[in-house]
Amino acid sequence: MKFRISLRNRVSFAFALMGMLVSLGLAGTFYLLTINMEQRLIAETLSAELEDYIARYKINPETPPPSSTTIQTHVILPGKKYSSTVLQNLTTGLHQVQLEGREYYAEVRLADKMHFIVLYDDQQIRHREDQLKFFFGLGVLLMTMLSAMLGFWMADRVISPVGNLVARVADLRPEDDPEPLTNDFPRDDVGALAREFDAYQQRLAAFIEREQAFTSDVSHELRTPLAVIEGASEVLLDDLDLSEAQHVRVERIARSARAMSELVSALLLLAREENGYYSGDGCAVEKLLPQVVEGSRHLLRNKPVKIILDIQVQMFLQVECTLLSVVIANLIRNALYYTEHGQVSICLNEQGVSVMDTGIGMSEKQIQRIFDRYYSESTTGEGIGLSLVKRICQRYGWKIDIESHEGEGTIFQLLLKSTAN
Repeated sequence: MKFRISLRNRVSFAFALMGMLVSLGLAGTFYLLTINMEQRLIAETLSAELEDYIARYKINPETPPPSSTTIQTHVILPGKKYSSTVLQNLTTGLHQVQLEGREYYAEVRLADKMHFIVLYDDQQIRHREDQLKFFFGLGVLLMTMLSAMLGFWMADRVISPVGNLVARVADLRPEDDPEPLTNDFPRDDVGALAREFDAYQQRLAAFIEREQAFTSDVSHELRTPLAVIEGASEVLLDDLDLSEAQHVRVERIARSARAMSELVSALLLLAREENGYYSGDGCAVEKLLPQVVEGSRHLLRNKPVKIILDIQVQMFLQVECTLLSVVIANLIRNALYYTEHGQVSICLNEQGVSVMDTGIGMSEKQIQRIFDRYYSESTTGEGIGLSLVKRICQRYGWKIDIESHEGEGTIFQLLLKSTAN
């Protein structure tokens, strides 16, 4: 379940709602009890007045009935019609009646076939009931406000450890040494969450260390056999006794060895830079770009495709040339590989390097997954090529914009952080 409000506000709202419900329940209960006690008191008072008057009336019928600004007494003799049919039809007991637009409590007794009725004007009672409602409503409002204030105060105290943990976790970086969180939090639910974060940090640090060690070790171990292959290929290419077909095969072996050597070097440099190690002298992009283009021309064999190289600016980056070469080479090679006719335009401008081709293009689904490792459905290459490109770009903060239309071609725009002249 997703919430749109913060945990602090939810706690405060819960306190305010609880205070309102409790105060409403108490106010309603007290109001009903007060009304019930008031009615019982009125009934007892009227009954006592009526009994006293009946006793005095039996002794002396001329005895004046109880009368005041709020009390009226009526005697209905048997067999006679009374002026008020409402009073004449009342039965024994306590009633609420309306006479001449006013509300009265009426206590009725039957003695010697005569109806004795005492009326009590409830105007003052209604006024007091309205006042009681107002005070109860004001109490509910004040209780709700106090509960909300208490909720905010309690939320700050209760949520503050969670907020501290969030701030500490937000400052964590995978490349930093794991900093334990458990010692700064009590052994409660927040402390348990901190311990889980500590365990996760340790697993993540161990994973990163294993990955970097593997990358570095494999790169070191592969450099020697690759150097042997490249040296042997150069010796064979200088052999004049090789046939043309054999010369082509050896050239292919040499290119593959160089490509693998560049990949191994890139992985090794990437592993070193993730450990904070950088010893390069920087890279002049305008010099690197023609070299990468020439190294990829073999992909155009027997294809009516033209390469257009446009260098508009000079650009120098404080990065390893090998890593930048891997990025640019993958973009260019993919463009050449999937272009059967037309042209591939490579341009170096102030924003970076753009590669535009007239190839088969890509669908929206392929664009979204183009940099996924081993994504075989993509028409822009397989394996770790473009996934490695993504990793290098993330390392240096570069960005790649893609625009493609199926059957029309693709434009890759590599946006570089640079100092352009």
